[in-house]
Amino acid sequence: MTHRRSRTVTEGLERTAHRWQLRLTGLDDRALASPFVGVAHTFGEVSPCSLSLGTQIDAAKTGVEVGGGNAREFATISVSDVLTQNHSGMRFSLMSRDAIADSVEIVVRAQQLDALVGIGACDKTIPGLLMSIVRLNLPSLFLHGGSMLLPFWRGRETNPLSVLEGIGRVQSGEMTAAELDEFSHGMQSTLGACPGQFSSGTGGTYAEALGLAPLGSTTIPAAYTARQAVARRSAEQLLMNLRAGGPLPRDLVTRESLENAAAAVAATGGSTNAALHLPAIAHEAGIELTLKDLGEVFRRTPRIAALAPAGPYVPQHLNQVGGNPVVLKALWEAGLLHDTLTFDGSPLSTALSSVPEPDGQIVRSVAEALSPTGGLAVLSGSMAPEGSVMKVAASATRHFEGPARVFESEQSAFRAVRRREYSDGDVLVIRNEGPRGGPGMREILSTTSAIVGQGMGESVALITDGRFSGGTRGICVGHVSPEAADGGPIALVRDGDLIRIDADAGSIDLLVNEEELGRRSRAWTPHDRTAALAGAEEKYARLVGPAHRGAVTHAGGLVWPQEPLGAESDESDE
Repeated sequence: MTHRRSRTVTEGLERTAHRWQLRLTGLDDRALASPFVGVAHTFGEVSPCSLSLGTQIDAAKTGVEVGGGNAREFATISVSDVLTQNHSGMRFSLMSRDAIADSVEIVVRAQQLDALVGIGACDKTIPGLLMSIVRLNLPSLFLHGGSMLLPFWRGRETNPLSVLEGIGRVQSGEMTAAELDEFSHGMQSTLGACPGQFSSGTGGTYAEALGLAPLGSTTIPAAYTARQAVARRSAEQLLMNLRAGGPLPRDLVTRESLENAAAAVAATGGSTNAALHLPAIAHEAGIELTLKDLGEVFRRTPRIAALAPAGPYVPQHLNQVGGNPVVLKALWEAGLLHDTLTFDGSPLSTALSSVPEPDGQIVRSVAEALSPTGGLAVLSGSMAPEGSVMKVAASATRHFEGPARVFESEQSAFRAVRRREYSDGDVLVIRNEGPRGGPGMREILSTTSAIVGQGMGESVALITDGRFSGGTRGICVGHVSPEAADGGPIALVRDGDLIRIDADAGSIDLLVNEEELGRRSRAWTPHDRTAALAGAEEKYARLVGPAHRGAVTHAGGLVWPQEPLGAESDESDE
Protein backbone atom coordinates (compact mmCIF):
# COMPACT_ATOMS: atom_id res chain seq x y z
CA MET A 1 0.00 0.00 0.00
CA THR A 2 1.17 3.55 -0.68
CA HIS A 3 2.09 5.80 2.25
CA ARG A 4 -1.05 6.41 4.31
CA ARG A 5 -1.26 10.17 4.70
CA SER A 6 -4.29 9.90 6.98
CA ARG A 7 -2.06 8.53 9.77
CA THR A 8 -0.70 12.06 10.08
CA VAL A 9 -4.14 12.91 11.47
CA THR A 10 -5.13 9.72 13.28
CA GLU A 11 -2.08 8.38 15.13
CA GLY A 12 -0.13 9.49 18.18
CA LEU A 13 -0.60 11.46 21.39
CA GLU A 14 -0.64 14.81 19.61
CA ARG A 15 -3.58 13.64 17.47
CA THR A 16 -5.89 12.89 20.39
CA ALA A 17 -8.08 15.91 19.62
CA HIS A 18 -8.12 14.92 15.94
CA ARG A 19 -9.45 11.47 16.81
CA TRP A 20 -12.01 12.98 19.17
CA GLN A 21 -13.41 15.17 16.41
CA LEU A 22 -13.44 12.32 13.88
CA ARG A 23 -15.42 10.19 16.36
CA LEU A 24 -18.00 13.00 16.46
CA THR A 25 -18.54 12.38 12.72
CA GLY A 26 -19.61 8.79 13.45
CA LEU A 27 -16.29 6.93 13.23
CA ASP A 28 -15.00 4.34 15.67
CA ASP A 29 -11.43 3.18 16.27
CA ARG A 30 -11.69 0.51 13.59
CA ALA A 31 -12.75 3.12 11.03
CA LEU A 32 -9.93 5.42 12.12
CA ALA A 33 -7.47 2.67 11.21
CA SER A 34 -8.87 2.38 7.66
CA PRO A 35 -7.73 4.42 4.64
CA PHE A 36 -9.53 7.77 4.34
CA VAL A 37 -11.02 8.20 0.86
CA GLY A 38 -12.32 11.58 -0.22
CA VAL A 39 -15.57 11.52 -2.21
CA ALA A 40 -15.61 14.90 -3.93
CA HIS A 41 -18.68 15.85 -5.93
CA THR A 42 -20.55 18.75 -7.46
CA PHE A 43 -24.08 17.81 -6.37
CA GLY A 44 -26.42 20.79 -6.19
CA GLU A 45 -29.43 22.50 -7.71
CA VAL A 46 -27.67 24.73 -10.22
CA SER A 47 -28.29 22.36 -13.15
CA PRO A 48 -29.89 19.00 -14.02
CA CYS A 49 -26.45 17.44 -14.45
CA SER A 50 -25.42 18.30 -10.88
CA LEU A 51 -28.80 17.39 -9.41
CA SER A 52 -28.48 13.86 -10.82
CA LEU A 53 -25.48 12.87 -8.72
CA GLY A 54 -27.00 11.97 -5.34
CA THR A 55 -27.58 8.23 -5.78
CA GLN A 56 -24.16 7.77 -7.40
CA ILE A 57 -22.45 9.53 -4.50
CA ASP A 58 -24.15 7.18 -2.07
CA ALA A 59 -23.22 4.14 -4.19
CA ALA A 60 -19.58 5.23 -4.43
CA LYS A 61 -19.42 5.69 -0.66
CA THR A 62 -20.86 2.20 -0.19
CA GLY A 63 -18.20 0.81 -2.53
CA VAL A 64 -15.46 2.53 -0.55
CA GLU A 65 -16.76 1.07 2.71
CA VAL A 66 -17.22 -2.42 1.27
CA GLY A 67 -13.68 -2.22 -0.11
CA GLY A 68 -12.30 -1.52 3.36
CA GLY A 69 -12.02 2.26 3.19
CA ASN A 70 -13.49 5.16 5.08
CA ALA A 71 -15.55 7.45 2.79
CA ARG A 72 -15.21 11.16 3.53
CA GLU A 73 -17.73 13.08 1.43
CA PHE A 74 -17.31 16.75 0.51
CA ALA A 75 -18.74 19.03 -2.14
CA THR A 76 -17.29 21.60 -4.49
CA ILE A 77 -18.85 24.16 -6.83
CA SER A 78 -20.61 23.79 -10.16
CA VAL A 79 -21.61 26.34 -12.81
CA SER A 80 -24.19 25.68 -15.53
CA ASP A 81 -23.00 26.48 -19.04
CA VAL A 82 -26.64 26.82 -20.16
CA LEU A 83 -27.75 29.26 -17.48
CA THR A 84 -24.66 31.42 -18.05
CA GLN A 85 -25.17 31.77 -21.81
CA ASN A 86 -25.09 35.25 -23.37
CA HIS A 87 -24.45 37.33 -20.25
CA SER A 88 -21.55 38.24 -17.98
CA GLY A 89 -22.00 35.08 -15.90
CA MET A 90 -20.33 33.05 -18.65
CA ARG A 91 -17.01 34.60 -17.67
CA PHE A 92 -17.11 32.43 -14.56
CA SER A 93 -17.62 29.08 -16.27
CA LEU A 94 -14.01 28.36 -17.22
CA MET A 95 -12.87 30.01 -13.98
CA SER A 96 -14.91 27.40 -12.14
CA ARG A 97 -12.82 24.60 -13.66
CA ASP A 98 -9.69 25.83 -11.91
CA ALA A 99 -11.58 26.75 -8.74
CA ILE A 100 -12.87 23.15 -8.58
CA ALA A 101 -9.36 21.74 -9.00
CA ASP A 102 -8.01 24.12 -6.35
CA SER A 103 -10.81 23.46 -3.87
CA VAL A 104 -10.45 19.67 -4.10
CA GLU A 105 -6.68 19.99 -3.66
CA ILE A 106 -7.21 22.18 -0.60
CA VAL A 107 -9.52 19.68 1.12
CA VAL A 108 -7.45 16.59 0.28
CA ARG A 109 -4.14 18.11 1.35
CA ALA A 110 -5.58 19.77 4.45
CA GLN A 111 -7.38 16.63 5.61
CA GLN A 112 -4.51 14.31 4.56
CA LEU A 113 -6.74 11.90 2.62
CA ASP A 114 -5.34 8.68 1.14
CA ALA A 115 -7.38 8.35 -2.06
CA LEU A 116 -9.99 10.25 -4.03
CA VAL A 117 -13.26 9.71 -5.88
CA GLY A 118 -14.40 12.61 -8.06
CA ILE A 119 -18.03 12.69 -9.26
CA GLY A 120 -19.32 15.26 -11.74
CA ALA A 121 -21.18 15.68 -15.02
CA CYS A 122 -21.21 19.33 -16.08
CA ASP A 123 -18.92 20.87 -18.67
CA LYS A 124 -16.27 22.28 -16.31
CA THR A 125 -16.76 19.97 -13.35
CA ILE A 126 -15.32 17.06 -15.33
CA PRO A 127 -11.96 18.63 -16.26
CA GLY A 128 -11.79 20.41 -12.90
CA LEU A 129 -12.06 17.11 -11.03
CA LEU A 130 -9.67 15.36 -13.42
CA MET A 131 -7.12 18.16 -12.96
CA SER A 132 -7.30 17.77 -9.19
CA ILE A 133 -6.90 13.99 -9.49
CA VAL A 134 -3.75 14.32 -11.59
CA ARG A 135 -2.41 17.16 -9.47
CA LEU A 136 -2.72 15.20 -6.22
CA ASN A 137 -1.53 11.89 -7.75
CA LEU A 138 -3.27 9.71 -5.16
CA PRO A 139 -5.10 6.49 -6.09
CA SER A 140 -8.18 8.02 -7.69
CA LEU A 141 -11.40 7.34 -9.57
CA PHE A 142 -13.54 9.62 -11.72
CA LEU A 143 -17.25 8.87 -12.08
CA HIS A 144 -19.26 10.68 -14.75
CA GLY A 145 -22.82 11.51 -13.69
CA GLY A 146 -24.31 10.53 -17.06
CA SER A 147 -26.43 12.37 -19.60
CA MET A 148 -30.17 12.95 -19.61
CA LEU A 149 -32.38 10.82 -21.80
CA LEU A 150 -33.39 12.50 -25.03
CA PRO A 151 -36.66 14.38 -24.59
CA PHE A 152 -39.62 13.72 -26.87
CA TRP A 153 -41.59 16.32 -28.79
CA ARG A 154 -44.79 15.20 -30.48
CA GLY A 155 -43.65 11.59 -30.46
CA ARG A 156 -40.13 12.18 -31.76
CA GLU A 157 -36.78 12.23 -29.95
CA THR A 158 -35.50 15.80 -30.01
CA ASN A 159 -32.20 17.25 -28.85
CA PRO A 160 -32.46 20.18 -26.40
CA LEU A 161 -30.00 22.09 -28.62
CA SER A 162 -33.06 22.78 -30.77
CA VAL A 163 -34.34 25.18 -28.08
CA LEU A 164 -31.32 27.47 -28.46
CA GLU A 165 -31.45 27.27 -32.24
CA GLY A 166 -35.19 27.99 -32.02
CA ILE A 167 -34.35 31.51 -30.82
CA GLY A 168 -32.75 32.16 -34.20
CA ARG A 169 -35.79 30.72 -35.95
CA VAL A 170 -37.99 33.19 -34.11
CA GLN A 171 -35.64 36.03 -35.07
CA SER A 172 -35.81 34.99 -38.72
CA GLY A 173 -39.59 34.68 -38.70
CA GLU A 174 -39.57 30.92 -39.27
CA MET A 175 -41.16 30.30 -35.86
CA THR A 176 -43.24 32.38 -33.47
CA ALA A 177 -42.24 33.09 -29.88
CA ALA A 178 -45.39 31.27 -28.72
CA GLU A 179 -44.42 28.18 -30.72
CA LEU A 180 -40.93 28.19 -29.22
CA ASP A 181 -42.39 28.57 -25.73
CA GLU A 182 -44.70 25.61 -26.32
CA PHE A 183 -41.77 23.61 -27.70
CA SER A 184 -39.55 24.33 -24.68
CA HIS A 185 -42.34 23.48 -22.23
CA GLY A 186 -43.08 20.23 -24.02
CA MET A 187 -39.49 18.93 -24.07
CA GLN A 188 -39.63 17.04 -20.77
CA SER A 189 -36.72 14.79 -19.93
CA THR A 190 -34.73 13.40 -17.01
CA LEU A 191 -31.92 14.72 -14.89
CA GLY A 192 -28.44 14.48 -16.36
CA ALA A 193 -25.99 16.28 -18.63
CA CYS A 194 -26.96 17.64 -22.06
CA PRO A 195 -27.37 14.68 -24.45
CA GLY A 196 -24.80 14.75 -27.23
CA GLN A 197 -21.08 14.64 -27.79
CA PHE A 198 -21.02 18.09 -26.29
CA SER A 199 -18.54 19.18 -23.61
CA SER A 200 -19.84 16.77 -20.95
CA GLY A 201 -20.05 13.74 -23.26
CA THR A 202 -16.63 14.56 -24.64
CA GLY A 203 -15.26 14.80 -21.10
CA GLY A 204 -16.47 11.29 -20.41
CA THR A 205 -14.74 10.04 -23.55
CA TYR A 206 -11.34 11.47 -22.67
CA ALA A 207 -11.67 10.43 -19.01
CA GLU A 208 -12.04 6.80 -20.12
CA ALA A 209 -9.23 7.05 -22.67
CA LEU A 210 -6.90 8.47 -20.02
CA GLY A 211 -7.69 5.60 -17.65
CA LEU A 212 -9.09 7.91 -14.96
CA ALA A 213 -12.63 6.56 -15.45
CA PRO A 214 -13.49 2.87 -15.90
CA LEU A 215 -13.99 1.84 -19.51
CA GLY A 216 -17.64 1.93 -20.56
CA SER A 217 -18.75 3.88 -17.49
CA THR A 218 -19.42 7.37 -18.82
CA THR A 219 -22.07 6.80 -21.50
CA ILE A 220 -24.60 5.14 -19.18
CA PRO A 221 -27.49 7.65 -18.88
CA ALA A 222 -27.97 9.34 -15.52
CA ALA A 223 -31.43 7.81 -15.12
CA TYR A 224 -30.18 4.21 -15.39
CA THR A 225 -29.71 2.40 -12.08
CA ALA A 226 -26.72 0.68 -13.68
CA ARG A 227 -24.80 3.83 -12.82
CA GLN A 228 -25.10 2.97 -9.13
CA ALA A 229 -23.71 -0.51 -9.67
CA VAL A 230 -20.79 0.93 -11.65
CA ALA A 231 -20.08 3.50 -8.93
CA ARG A 232 -20.09 0.86 -6.18
CA ARG A 233 -17.96 -1.66 -8.09
CA SER A 234 -15.48 0.98 -9.27
CA ALA A 235 -15.02 2.36 -5.76
CA GLU A 236 -14.24 -1.17 -4.56
CA GLN A 237 -11.63 -1.40 -7.32
CA LEU A 238 -10.17 1.90 -6.17
CA LEU A 239 -9.47 0.37 -2.75
CA MET A 240 -7.76 -2.55 -4.49
CA ASN A 241 -5.64 -0.02 -6.39
CA LEU A 242 -4.82 1.71 -3.11
CA ARG A 243 -3.66 -1.54 -1.51
CA ALA A 244 -1.61 -2.40 -4.59
CA GLY A 245 0.04 1.03 -4.66
CA GLY A 246 -1.43 1.98 -8.02
CA PRO A 247 -1.88 2.70 -10.77
CA LEU A 248 -1.56 6.34 -9.73
CA PRO A 249 -2.98 9.10 -11.94
CA ARG A 250 0.43 9.99 -13.35
CA ASP A 251 1.01 6.35 -14.25
CA LEU A 252 -2.15 6.69 -16.33
CA VAL A 253 -1.80 10.23 -17.70
CA THR A 254 1.20 10.04 -20.01
CA ARG A 255 1.89 11.61 -23.39
CA GLU A 256 0.71 8.38 -24.98
CA SER A 257 -2.60 8.30 -23.11
CA LEU A 258 -3.13 11.99 -23.81
CA GLU A 259 -2.73 11.24 -27.52
CA ASN A 260 -5.22 8.39 -27.12
CA ALA A 261 -7.64 10.80 -25.48
CA ALA A 262 -7.22 13.31 -28.29
CA ALA A 263 -7.80 10.54 -30.85
CA ALA A 264 -10.99 9.46 -29.07
CA VAL A 265 -12.26 13.05 -29.08
CA ALA A 266 -11.47 13.39 -32.78
CA ALA A 267 -13.06 10.04 -33.66
CA THR A 268 -16.31 10.97 -31.91
CA GLY A 269 -16.54 14.54 -33.23
CA GLY A 270 -16.12 15.86 -29.69
CA SER A 271 -16.22 19.35 -28.26
CA THR A 272 -13.62 22.00 -29.05
CA ASN A 273 -13.39 22.51 -25.28
CA ALA A 274 -11.29 19.35 -25.15
CA ALA A 275 -8.55 21.43 -26.79
CA LEU A 276 -8.49 23.50 -23.58
CA HIS A 277 -8.91 20.73 -21.06
CA LEU A 278 -6.48 18.10 -22.33
CA PRO A 279 -3.51 20.52 -22.22
CA ALA A 280 -4.63 21.59 -18.73
CA ILE A 281 -4.79 17.97 -17.51
CA ALA A 282 -1.38 17.32 -19.08
CA HIS A 283 -0.04 20.41 -17.31
CA GLU A 284 -1.00 18.93 -13.94
CA ALA A 285 1.24 15.96 -14.74
CA GLY A 286 4.11 18.21 -15.82
CA ILE A 287 3.59 17.34 -19.50
CA GLU A 288 3.60 20.09 -22.13
CA LEU A 289 0.76 19.50 -24.58
CA THR A 290 -0.16 22.36 -26.88
CA LEU A 291 -2.99 23.04 -29.29
CA LYS A 292 -0.69 22.27 -32.21
CA ASP A 293 0.24 18.91 -30.64
CA LEU A 294 -3.45 18.06 -30.52
CA GLY A 295 -3.82 19.16 -34.13
CA GLU A 296 -1.40 16.46 -35.26
CA VAL A 297 -3.54 13.77 -33.58
CA PHE A 298 -6.77 15.23 -34.96
CA ARG A 299 -5.37 15.11 -38.50
CA ARG A 300 -4.35 11.45 -38.36
CA THR A 301 -7.53 10.20 -36.68
CA PRO A 302 -10.67 9.47 -38.74
CA ARG A 303 -14.13 10.32 -37.45
CA ILE A 304 -16.01 7.09 -36.95
CA ALA A 305 -18.89 7.94 -34.56
CA ALA A 306 -22.01 9.78 -35.75
CA LEU A 307 -22.72 11.68 -32.55
CA ALA A 308 -24.56 14.99 -32.12
CA PRO A 309 -24.10 17.75 -33.08
CA ALA A 310 -22.34 16.18 -36.08
CA GLY A 311 -24.69 13.20 -36.30
CA PRO A 312 -28.09 11.93 -35.16
CA TYR A 313 -26.93 9.89 -32.17
CA VAL A 314 -26.10 10.73 -28.54
CA PRO A 315 -24.21 8.97 -25.73
CA GLN A 316 -27.23 6.88 -24.70
CA HIS A 317 -27.24 5.40 -28.23
CA LEU A 318 -23.49 4.84 -28.06
CA ASN A 319 -24.01 3.08 -24.74
CA GLN A 320 -26.45 0.66 -26.40
CA VAL A 321 -23.72 -0.61 -28.76
CA GLY A 322 -20.93 -0.85 -26.16
CA GLY A 323 -19.98 2.72 -25.29
CA ASN A 324 -16.63 4.44 -25.74
CA PRO A 325 -14.71 1.12 -25.69
CA VAL A 326 -16.20 0.29 -29.12
CA VAL A 327 -14.67 3.49 -30.52
CA LEU A 328 -11.35 2.78 -28.81
CA LYS A 329 -11.27 -0.80 -30.10
CA ALA A 330 -11.85 0.34 -33.70
CA LEU A 331 -8.99 2.82 -33.36
CA TRP A 332 -6.77 0.24 -31.65
CA GLU A 333 -7.28 -2.35 -34.36
CA ALA A 334 -6.34 0.27 -36.96
CA GLY A 335 -3.06 0.99 -35.16
CA LEU A 336 -4.14 4.47 -34.09
CA LEU A 337 -3.77 4.11 -30.31
CA HIS A 338 -0.95 3.42 -27.86
CA ASP A 339 -1.18 0.48 -25.45
CA THR A 340 -1.61 2.41 -22.20
CA LEU A 341 -2.96 1.48 -18.78
CA THR A 342 -6.63 1.49 -17.84
CA PHE A 343 -8.22 2.33 -14.48
CA ASP A 344 -7.63 -1.11 -12.92
CA GLY A 345 -4.06 -1.31 -14.22
CA SER A 346 -4.71 -3.68 -17.11
CA PRO A 347 -3.28 -2.80 -20.54
CA LEU A 348 -5.70 -1.16 -22.95
CA SER A 349 -5.15 -3.97 -25.47
CA THR A 350 -6.28 -6.55 -22.90
CA ALA A 351 -9.25 -4.49 -21.74
CA LEU A 352 -10.50 -4.07 -25.31
CA SER A 353 -10.17 -7.75 -26.28
CA SER A 354 -13.76 -8.61 -25.34
CA VAL A 355 -15.35 -5.38 -26.59
CA PRO A 356 -17.85 -5.76 -29.49
CA GLU A 357 -17.09 -4.60 -33.00
CA PRO A 358 -18.62 -1.34 -34.33
CA ASP A 359 -22.31 -1.63 -35.17
CA GLY A 360 -21.74 0.16 -38.50
CA GLN A 361 -24.30 2.86 -37.85
CA ILE A 362 -23.57 4.66 -34.59
CA VAL A 363 -19.90 3.65 -34.74
CA ARG A 364 -18.17 2.62 -37.95
CA SER A 365 -14.92 0.81 -38.58
CA VAL A 366 -11.92 2.90 -39.59
CA ALA A 367 -12.18 1.41 -43.09
CA GLU A 368 -15.69 2.89 -43.39
CA ALA A 369 -15.00 6.16 -41.55
CA LEU A 370 -17.34 9.11 -41.79
CA SER A 371 -14.33 11.27 -42.68
CA PRO A 372 -10.60 10.57 -43.04
CA THR A 373 -9.66 13.14 -40.40
CA GLY A 374 -11.10 13.88 -36.99
CA GLY A 375 -14.09 15.96 -36.05
CA LEU A 376 -11.82 18.78 -34.86
CA ALA A 377 -9.14 20.67 -36.75
CA VAL A 378 -6.43 22.97 -35.44
CA LEU A 379 -5.84 25.95 -37.72
CA SER A 380 -2.84 28.26 -37.58
CA GLY A 381 -1.50 31.06 -39.73
CA SER A 382 -1.23 34.83 -39.74
CA MET A 383 -4.60 35.12 -37.96
CA ALA A 384 -3.68 32.62 -35.23
CA PRO A 385 0.11 32.06 -34.99
CA GLU A 386 -0.29 29.82 -31.90
CA GLY A 387 -3.34 28.05 -33.27
CA SER A 388 -7.12 27.98 -33.16
CA VAL A 389 -9.68 25.18 -33.27
CA MET A 390 -12.70 24.39 -35.46
CA LYS A 391 -15.27 21.61 -35.12
CA VAL A 392 -15.20 20.58 -38.77
CA ALA A 393 -17.59 17.69 -38.12
CA ALA A 394 -20.34 20.23 -37.38
CA SER A 395 -19.91 22.19 -40.62
CA ALA A 396 -20.33 21.25 -44.26
CA THR A 397 -17.94 24.05 -45.24
CA ARG A 398 -14.18 23.57 -45.00
CA HIS A 399 -13.05 26.60 -47.01
CA PHE A 400 -14.29 30.15 -46.50
CA GLU A 401 -13.06 33.62 -47.36
CA GLY A 402 -14.79 36.86 -46.62
CA PRO A 403 -14.62 40.38 -45.18
CA ALA A 404 -14.33 40.85 -41.44
CA ARG A 405 -17.12 42.32 -39.35
CA VAL A 406 -15.47 43.15 -36.03
CA PHE A 407 -17.14 43.15 -32.60
CA GLU A 408 -15.42 44.04 -29.33
CA SER A 409 -17.54 41.67 -27.22
CA GLU A 410 -20.04 38.84 -27.49
CA GLN A 411 -22.94 41.10 -26.49
CA SER A 412 -22.35 43.50 -29.37
CA ALA A 413 -22.13 40.60 -31.81
CA PHE A 414 -25.31 38.98 -30.47
CA ARG A 415 -27.21 42.26 -30.85
CA ALA A 416 -26.12 42.50 -34.47
CA VAL A 417 -27.04 38.88 -35.15
CA ARG A 418 -30.41 39.28 -33.47
CA ARG A 419 -31.16 42.23 -35.77
CA ARG A 420 -29.70 40.44 -38.81
CA GLU A 421 -27.16 43.24 -39.19
CA TYR A 422 -24.69 41.11 -41.11
CA SER A 423 -24.40 39.89 -44.67
CA ASP A 424 -24.00 36.58 -46.44
CA GLY A 425 -20.24 35.94 -46.78
CA ASP A 426 -19.17 37.94 -43.71
CA VAL A 427 -16.59 36.73 -41.22
CA LEU A 428 -17.84 37.82 -37.79
CA VAL A 429 -14.86 38.49 -35.50
CA ILE A 430 -15.57 38.56 -31.76
CA ARG A 431 -12.55 39.59 -29.73
CA ASN A 432 -11.62 40.51 -26.14
CA GLU A 433 -13.22 37.25 -24.97
CA GLY A 434 -10.01 35.27 -24.37
CA PRO A 435 -8.90 33.78 -21.04
CA ARG A 436 -7.26 37.02 -19.88
CA GLY A 437 -9.13 39.59 -21.92
CA GLY A 438 -12.64 38.43 -21.02
CA PRO A 439 -11.56 37.46 -18.51
CA GLY A 440 -12.81 33.89 -18.50
CA MET A 441 -13.03 32.95 -22.19
CA ARG A 442 -16.78 33.01 -22.64
CA GLU A 443 -18.64 30.39 -24.64
CA ILE A 444 -20.34 31.88 -27.71
CA LEU A 445 -23.14 29.30 -28.14
CA SER A 446 -26.08 31.74 -28.06
CA THR A 447 -24.66 33.69 -30.99
CA THR A 448 -23.76 30.65 -33.08
CA SER A 449 -27.12 29.01 -32.35
CA ALA A 450 -28.95 32.16 -33.42
CA ILE A 451 -27.00 32.19 -36.70
CA VAL A 452 -27.86 28.54 -37.34
CA GLY A 453 -31.48 29.16 -36.39
CA GLN A 454 -31.62 31.98 -38.93
CA GLY A 455 -30.48 29.55 -41.62
CA MET A 456 -27.09 31.23 -42.01
CA GLY A 457 -24.83 28.60 -40.41
CA GLU A 458 -23.00 27.84 -43.66
CA SER A 459 -23.24 31.38 -45.10
CA VAL A 460 -21.12 33.27 -42.57
CA ALA A 461 -18.08 32.39 -40.47
CA LEU A 462 -17.42 33.33 -36.86
CA ILE A 463 -13.93 33.71 -35.37
CA THR A 464 -13.17 34.46 -31.73
CA ASP A 465 -10.53 34.33 -29.03
CA GLY A 466 -13.35 33.01 -26.86
CA ARG A 467 -14.60 29.46 -27.06
CA PHE A 468 -17.61 27.45 -28.19
CA SER A 469 -19.99 24.90 -26.76
CA GLY A 470 -19.75 21.27 -27.73
CA GLY A 471 -23.15 21.91 -29.33
CA THR A 472 -21.90 24.63 -31.66
CA ARG A 473 -22.55 24.13 -35.38
CA GLY A 474 -21.43 26.11 -38.40
CA ILE A 475 -18.19 27.69 -39.60
CA CYS A 476 -16.85 28.60 -36.17
CA VAL A 477 -13.19 29.02 -35.22
CA GLY A 478 -12.37 29.59 -31.56
CA HIS A 479 -9.43 29.74 -29.13
CA VAL A 480 -7.61 32.11 -31.51
CA SER A 481 -4.14 32.52 -30.02
CA PRO A 482 -2.57 34.85 -29.09
CA GLU A 483 -5.75 36.49 -27.83
CA ALA A 484 -6.61 40.16 -28.37
CA ALA A 485 -5.64 41.13 -24.81
CA ASP A 486 -2.09 39.97 -25.59
CA GLY A 487 -1.93 41.94 -28.84
CA GLY A 488 -2.45 38.95 -31.11
CA PRO A 489 -3.40 39.48 -34.76
CA ILE A 490 -7.10 39.25 -33.84
CA ALA A 491 -6.63 42.56 -32.01
CA LEU A 492 -5.49 44.19 -35.26
CA VAL A 493 -8.36 43.15 -37.55
CA ARG A 494 -10.50 45.94 -39.02
CA ASP A 495 -13.87 45.85 -40.71
CA GLY A 496 -13.49 44.77 -44.32
CA ASP A 497 -10.17 42.93 -43.92
CA LEU A 498 -10.27 39.65 -45.80
CA ILE A 499 -9.89 36.46 -43.74
CA ARG A 500 -9.34 33.02 -45.27
CA ILE A 501 -10.17 29.73 -43.53
CA ASP A 502 -8.91 26.46 -44.99
CA ALA A 503 -9.68 23.52 -42.72
CA ASP A 504 -8.12 21.02 -45.12
CA ALA A 505 -4.81 22.88 -45.09
CA GLY A 506 -5.12 23.63 -41.36
CA SER A 507 -4.74 27.36 -41.96
CA ILE A 508 -6.43 30.61 -41.03
CA ASP A 509 -4.98 33.82 -42.42
CA LEU A 510 -5.58 37.55 -42.17
CA LEU A 511 -5.01 38.79 -45.71
CA VAL A 512 -3.35 42.07 -44.76
CA ASN A 513 0.26 42.79 -45.65
CA GLU A 514 2.91 42.69 -42.94
CA GLU A 515 3.76 46.37 -43.28
CA GLU A 516 0.19 47.40 -42.57
CA LEU A 517 -0.07 44.97 -39.67
CA GLY A 518 3.15 46.42 -38.26
CA ARG A 519 1.65 49.92 -38.34
CA ARG A 520 -1.48 48.71 -36.61
CA SER A 521 0.52 46.82 -34.00
CA ARG A 522 2.59 49.88 -33.09
CA ALA A 523 -0.59 51.94 -32.68
CA TRP A 524 -2.46 49.25 -30.77
CA THR A 525 -3.57 49.74 -27.17
CA PRO A 526 -5.40 47.13 -25.09
CA HIS A 527 -9.18 47.26 -25.14
CA ASP A 528 -10.43 49.56 -22.39
CA ARG A 529 -12.63 47.78 -19.89
CA THR A 530 -15.36 49.98 -18.52
CA ALA A 531 -15.49 48.14 -15.19
CA ALA A 532 -12.46 47.51 -12.99
CA LEU A 533 -11.80 43.89 -12.15
CA ALA A 534 -12.12 42.65 -8.61
CA GLY A 535 -12.59 39.41 -6.73
CA ALA A 536 -12.35 36.16 -8.67
CA GLU A 537 -12.12 37.93 -12.04
CA GLU A 538 -9.11 39.96 -10.92
CA LYS A 539 -7.24 36.93 -9.58
CA TYR A 540 -8.02 34.87 -12.66
CA ALA A 541 -6.94 37.58 -15.12
CA ARG A 542 -3.63 37.97 -13.28
CA LEU A 543 -2.84 34.25 -13.26
CA VAL A 544 -4.35 32.67 -16.36
CA GLY A 545 -2.16 31.53 -19.23
CA PRO A 546 -2.91 31.36 -22.97
CA ALA A 547 -5.63 29.19 -24.48
CA HIS A 548 -3.25 27.15 -26.61
CA ARG A 549 -1.65 25.84 -23.41
CA GLY A 550 -4.92 25.12 -21.65
CA ALA A 551 -5.61 28.47 -19.92
CA VAL A 552 -4.00 27.17 -16.73
CA THR A 553 -3.44 29.20 -13.58
CA HIS A 554 -0.42 27.64 -11.87
CA ALA A 555 3.03 26.26 -12.67
CA GLY A 556 1.93 22.61 -12.94
CA GLY A 557 3.55 19.31 -12.04
CA LEU A 558 2.88 19.58 -8.29
CA VAL A 559 4.91 17.15 -6.19
CA TRP A 560 3.20 16.52 -2.86
CA PRO A 561 5.98 15.25 -0.57
CA GLN A 562 5.60 11.69 0.68
CA GLU A 563 6.81 12.28 4.23
CA PRO A 564 6.66 9.24 6.53
CA LEU A 565 5.58 11.30 9.51
CA GLY A 566 5.34 9.49 12.78
CA ALA A 567 2.56 10.55 15.09
CA GLU A 568 5.14 11.77 17.59
CA SER A 569 6.89 14.01 15.03
CA ASP A 570 7.22 17.67 15.87
CA GLU A 571 7.43 18.52 12.18
CA SER A 572 4.59 19.74 10.03
CA ASP A 573 3.40 17.64 7.10
CA GLU A 574 5.24 19.79 4.57
